[in-house]
Parts: sequence; C-alpha cells; structure tokens
Amino acid sequence: MQLSPSIFKAYDIRGIVPSTLDETVAERLGRAFAAAARREGEQTVAVGRDGRLSGPALSAALVRGLVAGGVDVVDVGMVTTPMLYFAASTLCNSGIQVTGSHNPKDYNGFKMVLAGRAIYGDEIQALRTAMEGESHDADAPGKVRNVNVFAPYRDRIVSDVKLARPVKVVVDSGNGVAGASAPSILRALGCEVVELFSEVDGTFPNHHPDPSKPENLRDLIAQIEATGAELGLAFDGDGDRLGIVTRGGNTIYPDRQMMLFARDVLSRVPGATIVFDVKCTQRLAPTIREAGGEPLMFKTGHSLIKAKMKAIDSPLGGEMSGHIFFKERWFGFDDGTYAGARLLEILSREADPSAVLDGLPTSHSTPELNVRCQEGEPHALVARLVEQARFDAPAQVSTIDGVRVDWPDGFGLIRASNTTPVLVLRFEGHTPEALQRIQEEMLALLRSVKPDAQIGEAAH
Repeated sequence: MQLSPSIFKAYDIRGIVPSTLDETVAERLGRAFAAAARREGEQTVAVGRDGRLSGPALSAALVRGLVAGGVDVVDVGMVTTPMLYFAASTLCNSGIQVTGSHNPKDYNGFKMVLAGRAIYGDEIQALRTAMEGESHDADAPGKVRNVNVFAPYRDRIVSDVKLARPVKVVVDSGNGVAGASAPSILRALGCEVVELFSEVDGTFPNHHPDPSKPENLRDLIAQIEATGAELGLAFDGDGDRLGIVTRGGNTIYPDRQMMLFARDVLSRVPGATIVFDVKCTQRLAPTIREAGGEPLMFKTGHSLIKAKMKAIDSPLGGEMSGHIFFKERWFGFDDGTYAGARLLEILSREADPSAVLDGLPTSHSTPELNVRCQEGEPHALVARLVEQARFDAPAQVSTIDGVRVDWPDGFGLIRASNTTPVLVLRFEGHTPEALQRIQEEMLALLRSVKPDAQIGEAAH
C-alpha cells in the first residue's frame, strides 16, 4: 500500500482527512501497531478520540485493525489525550489517541503509547514500513470492551489536589474535547467555574483551540474582566496543553508556569532535576537552582522530554509549547487539566493569584518565529549553523537541539522543527536593547547559511 510520507511526523502520525489520511490508513495502523504490541508482550491497547468530525470513523477503523491484529481493545470513547494516557497507565500499558491536537479542523492523527512509552522517530518509521508491507491477520482476533474512564480520572485528580480556598476561574475549552471534562473536574475541586465554549464541536466555530496564539485568548480575557474572575485557563484541542491568563489580561507562558511548578515540586523533592526544552526562558534555570533543584535543558518534543524524564527519574518537565509533565504525584504524562489543577492548588494559598503570576521573573522576548524552507532543508541548515556558530565569551553555545546562544543578558535560538519544514527562531533579552542586539547577531548567523531567509510569526 502506498502511504503519504508526509503523515509520519517525529512524534505522531498526522494528516489531512481524507486526502492523506483515511479509514484505510487507520486500519493499517491498527494491524501494524497490534503486531508491534504483541512483540513486546502487550495484549491490550486502549483507544480514544478527540472531538473532531472524522474521529468516530477513524477510531472505528483503527479498532478493526487492532482486533484483526490479535489484541484486545479498551475503547474509552471521546476523551482528552491525557484521559487516553490515563487509561494506558491504569487499565493497560499501550494506547492510541485519534487526535488532530491543535491543527486545523480537517486534520486528524494518532498519538501512541507502546508498553508504557510514547513512541517517536524510528519507531514511527518502523510502523510505516509495516503498514506498507503485507498485513497478516492474527489466528485469533481480539475483543473490544467499552470503558468510561471519566469517573476514575476525575476521582484520581480530586483525591490528589487540595485547594486552600475556592478560586473563581474562567475556562475556555475552544470547543475542543476538554470542554466535556475539565470544567466539571475543576468544580469538583471546589472552584467557581465560568465556562466558555465547552460544547465539543469539531468545526471550532468560535476560535481555534490553540492557547499559544494570543488571538485565541481574546474571549477569555474579556470574560475574566466581565465576571471578576481571579484567573483564566484555556485548553488546546485535545486537552494536553494549558494556557493561563491573569486578571490583568497577561498571558503566563509555559516557561514561566514552570517556575511556579518547579518551586512547588522541589519543596517536596529537594535536589531533583527539572527538565525543560531549549525554547524556554533564560530565567527558568536560575529559578530552579534557587529552589534547590538541578535544571536540565533538553531537546524540544513531548516524546523526547518524557523519555528523558524517565531515564533520569525527574519529577517534573515542561516545554515552551505548553506540555507540562508531572511525575511527582502523577503519571509523568502531559495533561492540561491536571496542570491547571496543580496551578490552582498553589495559587489558592494566595490572596491575589494574578499578582503571584505577574510577579514571576520575566524578560523581553519575541514570539516563536518561523523561516519557511524546502522539505529536508532545515536540518541541513542547522548542521551548517552548528559548524559556523563561533561567538566570543561570555556567550555560551549549546547545540543539543539546533543552536542556542546564551549571553549574560539573554539568548537566541535557531532550530529545525521536527514536524514541518521550517526553522524555529526565538530571541530573548533582559532589556529591549539586549533583545535587539541578540536578534541582530543571530539573524546575521542565519543569513550566513540562508541569505534569502524570510521571517514570519509561527503558525501552529
């Protein structure tokens, strides 16, 4: 079978329905994944889906493939990606979520956990090879059972997180699947919840469910002001990322959220290593050290951060994109609802939660910037940048994921995206002047390998 190579991404399988991804692809994936699972001694795979219109048909085809491949299926229905991860942490060890995450409405895809680990890179390419080859049905087909994981998932969060007082919050689910679960879980914790766009609707009629883009937070900011709420929370399309807005309308980006979470976790796990990706603010590492922890900067990618955390037994990890991973008191997977609950636990001890958030260390920074490239070009350009990156002291160069140069007063980053053919750029300065200088130095480096680079804001 001929498959579109473009659907096999670094951390998942994702494409446009039905042009590059359809029910045949889903069924083939089911058979290939079943074979991979059985090789690892796995007999059961959990399957969930988000609120996209193509979800039910793709999920049904995926289940057909898994069953034909000889594994039993626990079908958890329409859930957030974290709820699927919860099923694959409590009912079995493997799972597949049918989700388009924060992509446009005609996209869909598959996030996969195999034998307790998020699969990525070579393992996804191995699935592609298996899907393109001959498929052989198992001697005995698997069985399907339907399980509702909402109650055990909610109860696990409510038993873990304790608020010092009720907090009034606005919750914007952007018509993504988190709307079906997050508001009621936050109420169960004792919050007063004002809901925005909780109805799950795969056409996303109000705004796109991606809280990393400022334009998607306008309604939330207006509603905080109108209701006198203390805080605003926003979820992405599949519920694994969290956006936070203060009473004054300020967005608290995930690298600053991590400062708050790190201080809290380190108060119970002193000396622990906290993992974060190369896109995070320069202010994060000193904050972790001051709280008695060991900062570790690592490559971008939710699967990569999870694998690193597992390898070094880290209690907390996070990415600038909004994936926050709690291992302390939780399972180590990224979960917007749980991160929101932990945030409220910390802030419920404070008279003015917004003041605490606004008081976190900050700098002047650009949004994520993209440079469009030809397919296959970004990684080749980064390899040349790594060779050419020569900066005088006190600049420090890290090449763990692209080129990140840290000065005493800020940093610049140029890396290759693992999901689309773009270079990703981010610049930060402690002052506007530092930001300007760092941006000019880094762009000069970039133009030494790509003179025609056109820079635009990142489209998610």
